[in-house]
Amino acid sequence: EVQLVESGGGLVQPGGSPRLSCAASGFTFDDYAMSWVRQAPGKGLEWVSAISWNGGSTYYAESMKGRFTISRDNAKNTLYLQMNSLKSEDTAVYYCAKDTSRWSAIYEYDYWGQGTQVTVST
Repeated sequence: EVQLVESGGGLVQPGGSPRLSCAASGFTFDDYAMSWVRQAPGKGLEWVSAISWNGGSTYYAESMKGRFTISRDNAKNTLYLQMNSLKSEDTAVYYCAKDTSRWSAIYEYDYWGQGTQVTVST
């Protein structure tokens, strides 16, 4: 059974730098690209970042470039998202998602985690 379990969210002050984790199990982690996707209150899903199967390629949404860093540890079956300089508009539920391939120009997901809430507020 595929499982993706996010952690690391919570209440963060503006300018804070939390790191989210996504523990994966039930599939061969290093065979698949992974992504982070978020959903702000009252809004739709917003793609955040993606990483290839071996971590060699990464992409970011424009508003996250320079502030967020996606990485993975294939030995630990874990995906990470380091977030820096957080703003109130980064408040959202953050999901990790498993891609259906090692790397593709088209992101297609077949499994999602339950999400972790990140609230940026004083």
